[in-house]
Amino acid sequence: MPTSVPLRRLLVALLLSCTVLVSATACGSGGDSGASSSASPTGTSPTGTSSAEAQKFAKTRFVTNAGLAAGATYQWIVKPYRAGRFKKGADGRTFALVKAGLAGGFAYNRLKAASDNAKGDPLLSKAVAPLTAGIASQGLATKLRKGDAGEGDIGAFENVINNVKDAGKSAGAEVKDKVPSTAQLGG
Repeated sequence: MPTSVPLRRLLVALLLSCTVLVSATACGSGGDSGASSSASPTGTSPTGTSSAEAQKFAKTRFVTNAGLAAGATYQWIVKPYRAGRFKKGADGRTFALVKAGLAGGFAYNRLKAASDNAKGDPLLSKAVAPLTAGIASQGLATKLRKGDAGEGDIGAFENVINNVKDAGKSAGAEVKDKVPSTAQLGG
């Protein structure tokens, strides 16, 4: 009977390995597919979306990425800071700082993605262009992880988020907070 436990583990490991292999193969970017080998009459390869569709998707991606950044910032940085969870001696301070650090990194990543998405739409591009320097200059995640973030740092980051939301609203892409799960923060 003692050999059945390792056999069970072996079967579970084999099953998980096969699942990962199949999903990686199915989702991989197959370089040569039948569709890419056929040539169009003009000799140029067709694009998947038209200019209008690309702009529509750019706005959608911008709204999603900016909403996730705003939600993460509010849920795991602003709210705990205002509740005093980052102060020395506060109950759960270390865990709150770790989550805030992850949220800061996540928000920075999503804001960069949102500013890249905005480049696909002329109106959004003009509205977000002045904000890219503010997005790039934020080192809040590092300060949060170390416990060095103060009121000015939190306020500056919150202002960047609000400015991105306002820029989206002025371009016709209203951003609403979307709180990501804790698993999404970890990457």
